[in-house]
Amino acid sequence: MTTPYRFDLITLFEPLCEPYLNGSMLGRARKNGLIDVSYTDPRTFTEDTHRTVDDAPFGGGAGMVMLPEPLFRAIEHVRETRAPQRTVLLSPSGRPFDQSIAKEYAELGSLCLVCGRYEGVDQRIADFVVDEELSLGDFVLTGGELAAMTVVDAVSRLLPGVLGHAESAISESFSDERLLEYPHYTRPRVWRDHEVPEVLISGNHAKIEAWRKNERLIRTERLRPDLLGRQTRSRLSG
Repeated sequence: MTTPYRFDLITLFEPLCEPYLNGSMLGRARKNGLIDVSYTDPRTFTEDTHRTVDDAPFGGGAGMVMLPEPLFRAIEHVRETRAPQRTVLLSPSGRPFDQSIAKEYAELGSLCLVCGRYEGVDQRIADFVVDEELSLGDFVLTGGELAAMTVVDAVSRLLPGVLGHAESAISESFSDERLLEYPHYTRPRVWRDHEVPEVLISGNHAKIEAWRKNERLIRTERLRPDLLGRQTRSRLSG
């Protein structure tokens, strides 16, 4: 029996995550025992009657900061009971998440994702408790839950058996050479006067494969030239 990939989400807002992580591809993966998603609420590890998890920042300023002790206890609880291979804090300050990191995480077998809220978490959690910080990009979200779900989704689709077709993960954007995926078409052959490229209905698989490789380069050059890096642009045509 396949051992499921274990995701542990440390969050104050489990209800925000569960509908997404229990639907579609991820829901099927959970049902089939391919991934296991568990939640830990830092409020569980507070000691006051109000279950306080935040306080005003030292030095003044707007907003509140998540207290270090409840977060630390939540992380330690997950480490002691679930032993994740890596503990990651979702943060705008982290290294940018991309497909190479998704592949890196997919090899781990388990991952703990710490979701911040409010103005962020006490810096000592980032400095001394988690293994690393991870960012979705140069923008700010209300909390780390959306980022955590993105990581779970991106990692899960790389796991054996999660996608309906194993080759899907291989041919997708950023999967190799950091190129965008080739364009896809389906029925009808002509839609509002726009036709499907003739090569795709030719039945010539060698020509189709060549067309797809070339389209990946063309699309990357047009939409994301920053991804091409050292690749030889002379390969581009059309």
